Amino acid sequence: MFKIVRREEMSQGNVVLNEIEAPKIAAKAKPGQFVILKANEEGERIPLTMADTDPAKGTITIIYMVVGKSTALFKSLKVGEGFQDVIGPLGKPTHVEKVGTVVCVGGGTGVAVLYPITRAMKKAGNRVVAIIGARNKDLLIMEDLMREASNELIVCTDDGSYGHHGFVTDKLKEVIEREKVDQAVCIGPVPMMKFCSKLTKEYNVPTLVSLNPIMVDGTGMCGGCRVTVGGKTKFGCVDGPEFDGHQVDYDELMMRLQAYCEDEKRCYEHYCTLHDAK
Repeated sequence: MFKIVRREEMSQGNVVLNEIEAPKIAAKAKPGQFVILKANEEGERIPLTMADTDPAKGTITIIYMVVGKSTALFKSLKVGEGFQDVIGPLGKPTHVEKVGTVVCVGGGTGVAVLYPITRAMKKAGNRVVAIIGARNKDLLIMEDLMREASNELIVCTDDGSYGHHGFVTDKLKEVIEREKVDQAVCIGPVPMMKFCSKLTKEYNVPTLVSLNPIMVDGTGMCGGCRVTVGGKTKFGCVDGPEFDGHQVDYDELMMRLQAYCEDEKRCYEHYCTLHDAK
């Protein structure tokens, strides 16, 4: 068992942080990599990119939004309980080097994935401008940590309840037009990454995105996580999860992510009915 040593409910309880004992993973994990977790014998295997690692404590941190049966099951786990399986680190780590000015853009729970990358980019000597966004103030996460990890932090909300009233792309464009940007890292909902990449392509800013395709085994054997990048088939688990944002077929990715939406909805509603968890 991989024991939960810290648990925090964020964003009105719909987003949950778990710090988990996993010393072997913590010793090797790098920014951008992910793990696959399973709550119990009957649980589904879920890939989640690590939000943080602490090799000294032997822990990794994951942050997830409750959107279906499996994440609802994750949420039910308390401190002292744990996950039956945690496998990793998986995927290729983020390539981090000093390039100049890096803009790190995160939306929703994508901010959790972005955080260790932002911190690493700053540590490498880059000037880092971070832009984070959510639908409203209550859904924002990790603002203080992102402020510490960057040289400048810009906050956006769709409804204007906090920070800039508008999308992260508004501020991304402003930053690109006011100073030379050498690289962008954009992580969040697929439409957000699509439009961020479309914008940075217009300004010839190299852009990394982290993709979240449907995944099964996580080792490149099943092909379930295939995505099209630059007209070629890639596997999110072993070729990614990060790819050149200008080369990703986002429409295909969104279509594949919708394949099991109705089944997932029914499973979640059934789980909530049985456990009064909705």
